[in-house]
Amino acid sequence: MAAVAAGVAPVRERFVTSKEQFHAYLRANGELGDQGGDKEEEKEDSNEQSEPPAKRGRLEQDQDGESPGKPEDGEKEPEDGEKEPENGEKEPENGEKEPENGEKEPVGRKRARGQNKSRPCMKPNHYEKSRLCPSVTQGCAEKCYFGPRCRFLHDVGEYMAAKPSDLGQSCVLFETFGKCPYGVTCRFAKAHLGDGYQNLVNTELVKQWEGKSLVRNNLSKDLQHQLRKKKFIFKKADEYLRSLAKPHHNDRRGGKAPGHSAEGEDMSNCTMPEDGLGDTSECPVLPEGGDPKSAPVQSPHPTESEGGCPTKTAGPVTDEDIVKLRSCEKKKLEIQGKLYLAPLTTCGNLPFRRICKRFGADVTCGEMAVCTNLLQGQSSEWALLKRHHTEDIFGVQLEGAFPDTMTKCAELLNQTIDVDFVDINVGCPIDLVYKKGGGCALMTRSNKFEQIVRGMNSVLDVPLTVKIRTGVQEKMNVAHKIIPKIREWGASMVTLHGRSREQRYTRVADWDYIAECAKIANPMPLFGNGDILSYEDANQAMQTGVSGIMIARGALIKPWLFTEIKEQRHWDISSSERFDILRDFTNYGLEHWGSDTQGVEKTRKFLLEWLSFLCRYIPVGLLEHLPQKINERPPYYIGRDYLETLMASQNVDDWVKISELLLGPVPTNFTFLPKHKANSYR
Repeated sequence: MAAVAAGVAPVRERFVTSKEQFHAYLRANGELGDQGGDKEEEKEDSNEQSEPPAKRGRLEQDQDGESPGKPEDGEKEPEDGEKEPENGEKEPENGEKEPENGEKEPVGRKRARGQNKSRPCMKPNHYEKSRLCPSVTQGCAEKCYFGPRCRFLHDVGEYMAAKPSDLGQSCVLFETFGKCPYGVTCRFAKAHLGDGYQNLVNTELVKQWEGKSLVRNNLSKDLQHQLRKKKFIFKKADEYLRSLAKPHHNDRRGGKAPGHSAEGEDMSNCTMPEDGLGDTSECPVLPEGGDPKSAPVQSPHPTESEGGCPTKTAGPVTDEDIVKLRSCEKKKLEIQGKLYLAPLTTCGNLPFRRICKRFGADVTCGEMAVCTNLLQGQSSEWALLKRHHTEDIFGVQLEGAFPDTMTKCAELLNQTIDVDFVDINVGCPIDLVYKKGGGCALMTRSNKFEQIVRGMNSVLDVPLTVKIRTGVQEKMNVAHKIIPKIREWGASMVTLHGRSREQRYTRVADWDYIAECAKIANPMPLFGNGDILSYEDANQAMQTGVSGIMIARGALIKPWLFTEIKEQRHWDISSSERFDILRDFTNYGLEHWGSDTQGVEKTRKFLLEWLSFLCRYIPVGLLEHLPQKINERPPYYIGRDYLETLMASQNVDDWVKISELLLGPVPTNFTFLPKHKANSYR
């Protein structure tokens, strides 16, 4: 057995190859032979050749004594994330893009890290110049909102003449639900178009799904209008914010959050009657889509006790409507020992969460949503709150820097969507968030942090959780000082990522420190997060005394990790099984984003982002010893078949090739550049 360089995954020698042979094998579509072990003659220095150039530069810097812990602008973590303004989804770090021309990076050049800030973005008008008016697709062309000013086509024949060719013979929407709402614009329309471009309907299937709400937490037009016109009433939040303005004995500035010691707060919450009995929650809009969350009572007029007319309510008034819910009566978050899928930017979209649920994830959380965008009624931001009916324990994560916006956003979501918990992002390390005082910056702004936690907890009927890092600076852990305060302020749970903001992913997670913090947090549950890629990693993490584990990059690299943990085994999953997972993801994506050209390309975009993580997985049968570690760099290797080798490529062109196997040819002039180049390889 040949010695393996430090930081390189231990792949069996007979599978390891050189970079040149690897790409030659893929260019020849596997015709050079499927046995990777026959190509050892060019491996005089296998460690040098098998290492991607950009990553080799990093190792040399480390050996020269330069600290890799210093972050650069734009670098970030996938758990917490950054805003992506265009499609309403966010994009995470991903695997290194390898130079396509095979040139080696000069040794002296600093390793490329962080964001690809100037990357091109394909918008709908780039790949579909003539679009059919939605009114025609929905069968009401005579009611087009824009009338003669409409810039879309209304002639179906003209549209079909210019429409790109279909991508397949079967439409997943038609086969699943009996009707495709995209009609002639569907890129699989052959499956459900009759004579005269008539959209066919399978009435039996349609009846099976009639009245069922598959996706909840949609943004209604009425609610969006009220948010944009600033007509939504934030009664509880305004009351809390007014209390912040009042001077308190303990705070000469008058800005300290109300509520004194933990003991005093427990007494007032659990044994003393609350002030303001008869106050009711005000929400002018009912949730859309038949969400199971009951509609709050509206109280636009004085109550009878105030001498006014009776309160107008939506349904019968119960004690829950007129008596303020005490914190000890809130719904408990019973997730101890469960597997928690982290809120992953971009890749943590609804189709990906469905994949993870199928493999055994117990708790899921939506992607990080910015509270100010939600308060403005931005459709793209509200899309991050959507919940699939298979997500039985589901939460949303909010990011913000100030108590007014965060408290109002919490009250808004409390009244309009169906969630089991709300999480505050206090772990995002990127400059875009940090410099505005959000994310990790809240760990250094304890006064604002306290006001946010207390305020959100006072307006929510569901548990409030907080996700933090060990601290901001690399060697200055502060989480153990903050956690007792978070418990006192009213949070139900804390998740601790075992790295600081400066470390990003350049060091292994500090599970010894997480264990120390778990003892300090007791009796409040504390979940640990960091570097879990196998069931052994999960077992070792649970031995630290945490209440449970959160899995982030491990789920992106191998979503079947949840199954491995529950079944306590290493799954030597085949390339065909992995490809079937990708096929399911594309079907879920077409169902979620649409089967027209825009939906297909959006699905392709998120598939490509996910493939940038999947390429880091090394099949179990190829490893010299188990398990694979998340911070070990995969060498170039030729797998047991062509597809397994193709999935190991870190070349963007090969990711595009995989997407074409599932979604057909890419549009003309298609370009894709992963948003982030950063990784955790030592």
